[in-house]
Amino acid sequence: MFFANVIFLLLLNDLFLLAAPGVTWLIRLTAFQGVLLGSLLFDMDHALLGAAVLGIKGILLPVLLARTYKHIGRREKTRHLNHAIAVLMGVLGLVFSLWLENRMDLMPGLFPDLLFPAAITTLFCGLILVVGRATALSQVIGYLVAENGIFLLGAPLMAAGAIWFELALLLDIFVAVFVMGIAIGHIGEKFESMDTARFRSLRD
Repeated sequence: MFFANVIFLLLLNDLFLLAAPGVTWLIRLTAFQGVLLGSLLFDMDHALLGAAVLGIKGILLPVLLARTYKHIGRREKTRHLNHAIAVLMGVLGLVFSLWLENRMDLMPGLFPDLLFPAAITTLFCGLILVVGRATALSQVIGYLVAENGIFLLGAPLMAAGAIWFELALLLDIFVAVFVMGIAIGHIGEKFESMDTARFRSLRD
């Protein structure tokens, strides 16, 4: 029952991410998603990895993103997709993932109920954020959400030895986002806008 409730909250969180009005809400919802992922891993008896996910994805990365956003001090004014279209695409992604689960010849018992469609939907919503948002920081958040979906797909395959590989991967992701946060901060100091579409106007 606990597992199903967390999966339901994760799917709702995915749709709320697509409807988020600004970067502040994106950061909060990403932090909540990290907490949900950690809770799922605890329920799947991966306590060490669950604690690492909770600490990195639920606390450290959101704090880093919030500090970067505060340093930039700008709000997202433009989007490539409006809220309604983004949410509709997320719902269609959920429907597709449910259909895909029934079509794929998965090993019986490999994925707990609804974990596979939740992972695919999270991955799909992350890609929508990357494509549909205009600012660099919100696209970084989309990258993190997409990675969370990939992480969920690999969760049932974890063995005792694989946990250390996943922990190393988490640290790599943390370092990558840390570097991106620094880069975005420097870009914010040099340019008036963080809208990535404006890079098209750059010339050699």
